[in-house]
Amino acid sequence: MYTATTQIRVRYGETDQMGYLYYGNYALYYEVGRTDAIRQLGFTYRELEEKGILMPVVEFHTQFLRPAFYDDLLTVHTCIKELNEEYKILFHTEIYNEKNKLLNKGVTTLVFVDALSKKKTVMPELLRERLSPYFN
Repeated sequence: MYTATTQIRVRYGETDQMGYLYYGNYALYYEVGRTDAIRQLGFTYRELEEKGILMPVVEFHTQFLRPAFYDDLLTVHTCIKELNEEYKILFHTEIYNEKNKLLNKGVTTLVFVDALSKKKTVMPELLRERLSPYFN
């Protein structure tokens, strides 16, 4: 299992009239967690794209448990629990506040797509190589 952690502070413009983190911004925070998780493996989404691999989101599931508020420092845990899929990857996300209370959790599914043909392709070898040690 591979896990990465990043922190995000809720900005004023990301809140709604009630002072809660606007629900639509959770998807953005999940994306920050995913891109940081890839970066912590030693490369970037940009490098995958330069190698001709795109990773569009095909499913996004989320559960809201407690609200986050302006200026809260949130911890985003991003986890890849399985490495057995060839054409897709699932990122499990949990968001905690500073009191370590779980606020939100969910799963985002991405598929690997060849940039030229726009057809599904297998997981890039570079990504599989970097993740494999976490699954032995």
